[in-house]
Amino acid sequence: MPQVAVVTDSTATLAPGVADKHGIVVVPMQVVIGAHAYEDGVDAEASPENVAAALKEFLPVSTSRPSPAAMLETYRRLAAEGADEIVSVHLSAEVSATYESALLAARDAPVPVRAVDTRQVGPGTGHAALVAAAAVAGGASAEEAAEEAREHAGRTHTWFYVDTLEYLRRGGRVSALGAIVGSALAVKPLLQVENGRICPLEKVRTSVRALSRLEDLAVETAGDAEVDVTVCHLANADAAAKLASALETRLADALGDGGVEILEVPAVIGAHVGPGLVGVALTPR
Repeated sequence: MPQVAVVTDSTATLAPGVADKHGIVVVPMQVVIGAHAYEDGVDAEASPENVAAALKEFLPVSTSRPSPAAMLETYRRLAAEGADEIVSVHLSAEVSATYESALLAARDAPVPVRAVDTRQVGPGTGHAALVAAAAVAGGASAEEAAEEAREHAGRTHTWFYVDTLEYLRRGGRVSALGAIVGSALAVKPLLQVENGRICPLEKVRTSVRALSRLEDLAVETAGDAEVDVTVCHLANADAAAKLASALETRLADALGDGGVEILEVPAVIGAHVGPGLVGVALTPR
């Protein structure tokens, strides 16, 4: 049976230790704070807390994808360690060139690489990588695991709100949101990941209403299905905990033995959404 390795990038928003537990290799993206560049998830300076603080202090913060050379180095190392095939699961190509790096690196990789564009951002990408790892553990080929990851990501719903669209505007991620940028300071924009892009959903007046609407969206979408749910945030742990608690109550039957996971988004996502983010990723089982 071929040995299949699973790779993802640091936007995957996996809990500490989860990647190692499931044998997933995480390729870090770059986070630049001021004049200094750091590896997301590797360098302590590139923490969500430091990024949130830098944004509040109006320090320049930017990000960049893993280069094709960095991806290729990872693929070569995994092949040298015994991998016969690789599944490489990444965030949406509509918001990052990371998937393109994976495709370019795959051309020169010493073993076949199946690159997956999840068309998701944040936990939706991480969920897909975990599904690929579970498939591989069950004996699936790289092609089969990649297809399961795509199918899972395609069923995932991601919604979130931000205190301001300014950070998304700076990073060039809000071209589809022009209609509400002008009023962003007066409302809490509710956004969704749709067809791989960050798109407007609706506007609400307060953060309390935004949390309530996220809760309702998750409950309405779950319906009678069993679901997996993750609540994510940046520098907004109390609001995330409140939302997760409400969802655990209202989705008690749908969650089964599982609860609602709460995760702080990695620095590379935080750089684009800013402090105050709260989001929900929901996938029917």
